[in-house]
Amino acid sequence: MNALISTALSGVLMMFAGLFVKNKQSIKFVAIVALLICFAANLAELCTLQGGSRTLYGMITVSNFSVLFNAVAFGATLLYFMLSGSAFEKVGEHVSDYFALIFFILSGITLAASFSSLLMLFLAIEIISIPQYILAGSDKKSPKSSEAALKYFLMGSFSTGILLMGITLIYGASGSFLISELGIGEGTVSPLALCGVILVAFALSFKVSAAPFHFWTPDVYDGSPSVFTSFMATVVKAGSFIAFIRLFHGAFTGTISKDWQLLLALITAATLIIGNFTAVFQQSVKRMLAYSSIAQAGFMLLSVISFSDFAGKGIILYAAAYSIATIGIFAVLIKMKDYTFDGFNGLAKKEPLVAAVTTICLLSLAGIPLTAGFFAKYYVLTAAVQEGNLFWLVIIAVICAAISVYYYFRVIMAMYFKSGEPGVYEMNGRFKFLLVVTAAIVILLGVFPGLLLQFA
Repeated sequence: MNALISTALSGVLMMFAGLFVKNKQSIKFVAIVALLICFAANLAELCTLQGGSRTLYGMITVSNFSVLFNAVAFGATLLYFMLSGSAFEKVGEHVSDYFALIFFILSGITLAASFSSLLMLFLAIEIISIPQYILAGSDKKSPKSSEAALKYFLMGSFSTGILLMGITLIYGASGSFLISELGIGEGTVSPLALCGVILVAFALSFKVSAAPFHFWTPDVYDGSPSVFTSFMATVVKAGSFIAFIRLFHGAFTGTISKDWQLLLALITAATLIIGNFTAVFQQSVKRMLAYSSIAQAGFMLLSVISFSDFAGKGIILYAAAYSIATIGIFAVLIKMKDYTFDGFNGLAKKEPLVAAVTTICLLSLAGIPLTAGFFAKYYVLTAAVQEGNLFWLVIIAVICAAISVYYYFRVIMAMYFKSGEPGVYEMNGRFKFLLVVTAAIVILLGVFPGLLLQFA
């Protein structure tokens, strides 16, 4: 609850900061301080938890798991502010409003990690989604940005309708919105409840850009300002997955789980195959990362369809590893004048430190050992193996992971083994230091994942 209140108040604070703070760099530091306060308030919640969780008004349940995920989301956002916060002013004049919208998104993410009512789930998804529509279209000088916002808004509106329809059917079958009182997995499965669960699964699959509900993702991520794409593809996606796993592991267990588990297994397979194979043929690094995010969603879905302890730990570690590595790559991408693969030719010769950090982040996304991405994939794959009936899906995931190495290594090959004169905007020493910190975190979690998982 502390996290929810602090992020909402921080969003309001940033709206008023634009009236009184004229220096745009000062606004960034105000946002960083506000985020640190949110981080501290979230951790202070642990002192109030008795028995590992606390339920408020039957609507919100704060637990150790939700506090841990909030800490990961806030930590990744802090890194994002420090690395890419200065790029906000290149998008438009309303820098404080951009920070305010991000704080409101974080407010929705904290609610998604702790809801105990289907109504709270709906509010969480909408609080997360609506600011994103604005951020996607924030570059008023770019037609692609306006197109991205319109596509995202229209597709998001349809998915919201599907989500509401699913919640309505579940309420009709159970007579309650509270997760603890649904009881739809006990005894014979009601066709009404099953239809509701399927619709909710489809709606949440859209939010996490799982196939075949992924068609909006490449255009929206490519058309949106790169600095906001970085946040949308990482922290926001992780927050949507927490809502996914919290709902399906908390409410849709029992006899009904076999029905939706098969459906989500097929969606996972389609997401892995489509995301990886399509990323191979992209000529833009930014668009490749958009399809890569679809493929990464496929791996995160493995934790949704698995019920072992590895699933919960896997989604936490994957959220941290994927978010940190992708934020690092986008921070470099924002500094590039050319987003194509050829634009990275010779970067290792011109900016060896930047190229090295980019390489480490790409290796993590590919799941190479000694990076955080390796153990993230290990945990979600182990969770799927422990289910016993998903070996076929694990095989597909491993093959797709091998395919992903190809398009990630295309960037590394361009930086180190091709000659060229890459167009790069100025990178100061502080930016490069933060990149080194990013790489260090990726390696640290790759060598000692227990540093994070011990709290799970």
